[in-house]
Amino acid sequence: MTIRIGELNPNPPDSVSKKDIRKKTKHLVKQIGELQHSLYAESKHSILVVLQGMDACGKDGTARTVFGESSAAGVHVYSFKKPTSEEFAHDFLWRVHQQAPRRGAIQIFNRSHYEDILIQRVHRWIDEDRVDKRLSAINAFEDLLQFDNGTVILKFYLHLDQERQREKLQERIDNPRKQWKHNPADWDEHERWDQYMTCYEDILNRSAIPWYVVPANKEWYRNYVVAQTVYDTLIALNPQLPGLSS
Repeated sequence: MTIRIGELNPNPPDSVSKKDIRKKTKHLVKQIGELQHSLYAESKHSILVVLQGMDACGKDGTARTVFGESSAAGVHVYSFKKPTSEEFAHDFLWRVHQQAPRRGAIQIFNRSHYEDILIQRVHRWIDEDRVDKRLSAINAFEDLLQFDNGTVILKFYLHLDQERQREKLQERIDNPRKQWKHNPADWDEHERWDQYMTCYEDILNRSAIPWYVVPANKEWYRNYVVAQTVYDTLIALNPQLPGLSS
C-alpha cells in the first residue's frame, strides 16, 4: 500500500485518553528497562532505533522518555549532523556503519543515514541517479545488519503537521528554556515543507524495511506508540539472562 503523508492523521485518535496513555507509557518504559537489561546480558541480538522527522518533531524527547528506565551501559544515542571533512572524504555510509549497534546494545539514531538523501535531495546537491543508488545502498546496508549481526531495525517517522512545527519552532524563540535549540536555518527548511514531504514519501515507500509512521503532534501519544513498538520487539526477541558459565 502506498503511503501518502498528507492523508495520515498526526493527532491521537479521539477515542484515547491522555491520562490513560501516559499511565500505559510509564509502565511500558519500566518494562523496556527490564527487558533491555536481559538483552544486554544475553548479547545475542541488537536493536537499531531510527528516529526521523522534521525539525521539532520530538526525536530527543522520544529517546529520553522511551529509554528513561534503561541502562546507559546498553543504550546509546548518536545524532547525525553535517558531515565533517573526514566523513565527506568517504562514502556516505562510512560514518553510519561505525555507529551500528554491537550485539546486546540498543543504538538510537537521532536523524540517520537517510539525511544523506533528504536534505541533499531537497537542496539539489545530488541528482536523482545518486538518490536511487543511495537508496539501494541503504537497503543493502540494513539487510546486512539484520543478516550478519542479528540487528532488529525499527524505523520511526515522527509525523507532525506544518502548523504544529511552526508552533514548536516559535516556542524555541519565546521560551527561555528552549532558546538554546533555536536555529534560524530551521525556518528556511520549514519553508521547504512540500519538498521534504515529497522526499519522505519516496523514502517511506521504497524502503525494504517498513517504517512506523507515528502521530507526533502530541508528545504523550508519540512516546506511547514508540514505547509500545519497542516493547513488542523486545518481547518477541525474548532475551534471557545467562546463568553461570560452566
